[in-house]
Amino acid sequence: MGERGGGGCCPPMDLLRSEPMQLIQLIIPIEAAHQTIGYLGDLGLIQFKDLNAEKSPFQRTYATQIKRCGEMARKLRFFREQMSKAGLSPSTKSVTRADIDMDDLEVKLGELEAELIEMNANGEKLQRAYSELVEYKLVLQKAGEFFHSTQGSATAQQREVGSRQIGEESIETPLLLDQGMATDTSKQVKLGFLTGLIPREKSMAFERILFRATRGNVFLKQVVVEDPVIDPVSGEKVEKNVFVVFYSGEMAKKKILKICEAFGANRYPFTEDLGKQAQMITEVSGRLSELKTTIDAGLLHRGNLLQTIGEQYEQWSLLVRREKSIYHTLNMLSIDVTKKCLVAEGWSPVFATKQIQDALQRAMYDSNSQVGTVVQVIHTKESPPSYFRTNKFTSCFQEIVDAYGVAKYQEANPGVYTIITFPFLFAVMFGDWGHGICLLLASLYFIIRERKLSGQKLGDIIEMTFSGRYVILMMALFSIYTGLIYNEFFSVPFELFGHSAYACRDLSCSEASTVGLIKVRETYPFGVDPVWHGSRSELPFLNSLKMKMSILIGVAQMNLGIILSYFNAIFFHNSLNIWFQFIPQMIFLNSLFGYLSLLIIVKWWIGSKADLYHVMIYMFLSPTDDLGENQLFVGQKTVQLVLLLLALVAVPWMLIPKPFLLKKQHQDRHRGQSYTILQGTEDSLQVQENHDSHGHEEFEFSEVFVHQLIHTIEFVLGAVSNTASYLRLWALSLAHSELSSVFYEKVLLLAWGFNNVFILIAGIIVFIFATVGVLLVMETLSAFLHALRLHWVEFQNKFYEGDGYKFYPFSFALLGDEEE
Repeated sequence: MGERGGGGCCPPMDLLRSEPMQLIQLIIPIEAAHQTIGYLGDLGLIQFKDLNAEKSPFQRTYATQIKRCGEMARKLRFFREQMSKAGLSPSTKSVTRADIDMDDLEVKLGELEAELIEMNANGEKLQRAYSELVEYKLVLQKAGEFFHSTQGSATAQQREVGSRQIGEESIETPLLLDQGMATDTSKQVKLGFLTGLIPREKSMAFERILFRATRGNVFLKQVVVEDPVIDPVSGEKVEKNVFVVFYSGEMAKKKILKICEAFGANRYPFTEDLGKQAQMITEVSGRLSELKTTIDAGLLHRGNLLQTIGEQYEQWSLLVRREKSIYHTLNMLSIDVTKKCLVAEGWSPVFATKQIQDALQRAMYDSNSQVGTVVQVIHTKESPPSYFRTNKFTSCFQEIVDAYGVAKYQEANPGVYTIITFPFLFAVMFGDWGHGICLLLASLYFIIRERKLSGQKLGDIIEMTFSGRYVILMMALFSIYTGLIYNEFFSVPFELFGHSAYACRDLSCSEASTVGLIKVRETYPFGVDPVWHGSRSELPFLNSLKMKMSILIGVAQMNLGIILSYFNAIFFHNSLNIWFQFIPQMIFLNSLFGYLSLLIIVKWWIGSKADLYHVMIYMFLSPTDDLGENQLFVGQKTVQLVLLLLALVAVPWMLIPKPFLLKKQHQDRHRGQSYTILQGTEDSLQVQENHDSHGHEEFEFSEVFVHQLIHTIEFVLGAVSNTASYLRLWALSLAHSELSSVFYEKVLLLAWGFNNVFILIAGIIVFIFATVGVLLVMETLSAFLHALRLHWVEFQNKFYEGDGYKFYPFSFALLGDEEE
């Protein structure tokens, strides 16, 4: 849910229940319809109902206008893609509404698109010609070098052979010379050749296929091109080789041409004449220079055009999105029989009535309509949407609740309590004021830069963290608070608020924390005394404190959930839930676990060493036995017997009466409708509707009873399991503290003990990465998920149904950048 209700601060009391809603009907003159919907979109406080749900999108009145807006949106997306490719971005200047005619905008966008497409096509042709000339130049250079070196070596070989023949004349030599001179020159074989470039990754396969296709009757020479070249076809940089293939015969040539085509080899003409080669290189270089100048001028012109588009892109995009959303909303309205008015129905908050009337009045004046819009409230039994006025601080906490389920209309909303209880439960598990400061700095970074970061596209994880920046802020503050209570700073205790109240009796207790100590000063003023950290001989006091506090917190929060169910029952006038749900649930929960919480507090108060596990177990197994040394107050056995009896009575109290009373209510309702006096047409119609919808429904007593049985069993077993589930507060707090101690003692202190600078630096680096990666990331996520579970399951299931639906008003402020 977005941050609705403005950026100002809204009191948390606004979140207790959803805003009162009303279903209104608007009868809008057709000439003022567009202006009216536009003003209501600016207001953003009406959720319109679709009165044409049976029609397809193509059958609706304004389908043509929506298609037209969709086409303009497509052109704008095309412009954005082109700007992105050119490395440009739309202007981020504040967008103000301007009076731009949609017809003029449509024509302008069409002209700009045609111009840009033409420029792209011309640019692609020029770029392709330029790439081909670059490749041709490479072929001329590389193949020319090959032919030049080959001709030089051939000439040298001929001279060497001639000199040998003159110097080594024999009897047979004239015969051979005569035979060679007598050979018919018409029978000499003329070799052809092809030149071009081929991607380097395909060169080996190209050589193998040539050899197999021609059975080895070709000669292939490849030369590596040092720098990648732009391929004329794909437009991408590719590493290539220049090749020269010598062949004999037309059949071999045809095969080579097909293979070149199959491998994507680009072929270029080449001459053996060295003079012509130099002339062609000069001509190609001149054409390359001309093309380069032309391409640069085209890119400059295209960049100027895209920059001009970028300056107005956001304004055009906003206007098109507004128009499309207006026509989409108009398609949800029905046309009356006279075809002069549009009829709209929608939900709006009661507080917005005056604002809606003002917007309708302005729309009538601006559209020069002779008739104003008629507004009337429709009375309906349909459940309204739930709307909570939130701001940027409270919206993230409301999202935590909505992720479980949206509150039913006027149902008690857990969001207002979640603002405090969620970060507090997180901090109970995460309590360390050193780690809390790290979280605080991270949250403050996002909060200070929120205006800049909110307009940027962040990654998924960063986006999620940024959206929950105020939740992290509260979690950090509560973690610092609980960390001060636990007296842990990266697992190290400090005497921040004074000296420890305990000291060693003698030197034998120097390594202990709870054995051999005597109290020498006043009690440590705030939090846990530093001396209570680190005992391994028995359960540390701090861990015992955390375990018992987990139970106290859990029972308190579950009681809060049951109390909220009482307020729900009062609000919805459900007396059965008060008598047969709230009261027995409070009795059952507090007879057992409320009593356990009381024992914990009394034990702390009087400093007793009673075994509370023994007390609770034998409260059920042997309720009449004497408590002995486990007795904490006078009359405890009697109190336990009474509480046990109340807990046993509460179970059938929840189970049995309610189904029978529901059956009696159904019978009375049916009987009352059968004999209702008809006082008028509207009343008779209403009674008939109720009679049709409820009177003939059969009351399935067995289903109701089974449902109540399941509900009772779920609560009884849930009371036990939910209380045990709150012990995760103690378990995760212990795990966090122990992990922090391990990193401090086994990494940082161990590295310090080597008295080596390099080992110390390595230890500090490992300690930082371990603290950030494990304690500040993984442990934060773990504590967050466990706090989430405690709210969703242990707390909210006591009172929260969460079967409502959100209020989604028609608002231009909620329009996204993407087309739907």
